[in-house]
Amino acid sequence: MSIEKTNTLVIGAGQAGIAMSEHLGAMGIPHIVLERKRIAERWRSERWDSLVANGPAWHDRFPGLKFDDVGPDIFPAKERMAKYFEDYAKLIKAPVRTGVAVLRVKRNVKRPGFTVTTSEGDIEALHVVAATGPFQVPSYPKVVPDSAGILQLHSSEYKNPGQLADGAVLVVGAGASGSQIAEELRKAGRKVYLSVGEHYRPPRSYRDRDYCWWLGALGMWDEVKKKPKREHVAFAVSGYEGGRTIDFRRLAHEGIELVGITKSYENGVMHFEDNLVRDVKQGDEDYFEVLREADAYIEQNSLDLPPEPDAWKLLEDPACLTHPILDLDLAKAGIKTILWATGFKVDFSWIEVDTFDDKGYPIHKRGISAEKGIYFLGLPNLTNRSSSFIWGVWHDARYIADHIGIHLDYLSYKKE
Repeated sequence: MSIEKTNTLVIGAGQAGIAMSEHLGAMGIPHIVLERKRIAERWRSERWDSLVANGPAWHDRFPGLKFDDVGPDIFPAKERMAKYFEDYAKLIKAPVRTGVAVLRVKRNVKRPGFTVTTSEGDIEALHVVAATGPFQVPSYPKVVPDSAGILQLHSSEYKNPGQLADGAVLVVGAGASGSQIAEELRKAGRKVYLSVGEHYRPPRSYRDRDYCWWLGALGMWDEVKKKPKREHVAFAVSGYEGGRTIDFRRLAHEGIELVGITKSYENGVMHFEDNLVRDVKQGDEDYFEVLREADAYIEQNSLDLPPEPDAWKLLEDPACLTHPILDLDLAKAGIKTILWATGFKVDFSWIEVDTFDDKGYPIHKRGISAEKGIYFLGLPNLTNRSSSFIWGVWHDARYIADHIGIHLDYLSYKKE
């Protein structure tokens, strides 16, 4: 039986895979995009019901298509985002095959390219682009045993407050997901405890410009002036309720109990690290740093943007900051659910080539891996901090497509 062949096989039809297909198609490079379920599936079924895009519609899109039914400053709902990528795939005539799972990628022996084993048979390709993104396998610490009798969910399994058992909820992780879910649960009448660790807390907007605009204006997407990176820091900004700055003091004053990093569990008691005051203070410093840089930029460029003095004001410290909770008896607190908003880890075990470090993370430079012909797209900081965002992944995809085109030029060379 003959095996289907193509030049480039793109795995994943989310924002990364669709962007990759556009650039390959524009260059006339034959390719196929495989998607295990539907286009933009993670937007559809692997996030909570009220999720919205993290950036406004004018920014969180590809250059070739604007939202025709969403205002530019609106944060589109998750189903609208899924439709956007579906519409974009139709617009560029992307050769997407849905319902096809990729099981294995292996380099061919004594011939170029790779054999990709799928649920629908084998395909051979000279190039393979893993466009599966960074949000692959839910990750959370196994701190609380199943025998504790508490429902434990990862944020990817959470849909809405009605899904949870009655009682209080401990949300672990205070990035965009955890903060938004905690606020939603509180508004549904739940008692909520929010476990806060180290985080980066910028303003959602300042002086009539969204934070996405400031990232571009201040050169923060590119990070040319790099500062020492803090590893595994949650990005505390979201588009929830039309876009509001995540203010942990405000959340506490509205009824959410802040606690520190979830450390351990013993005999029904959860223990937290004494980090809360320090990390909230660091988040404040990050926030004010953006305001200072924005003010300096406005002055330097003589921009007519209205002052925003209230942005510089902090609310009074709530009791959970002045007297941090270090130990919490879950039963006495009425906690029936622990919701882990602790992120994801990658899983590339299905790519059987030598381009991964000892933790299974790809060894690459701008998505070009150590294994010739294997590429990665959509990972955080692939090129810069925009790489795992909709806007940034489109530009990263163009760079990888150019690299594939250059490789093809070498292969087609014939000495005269």
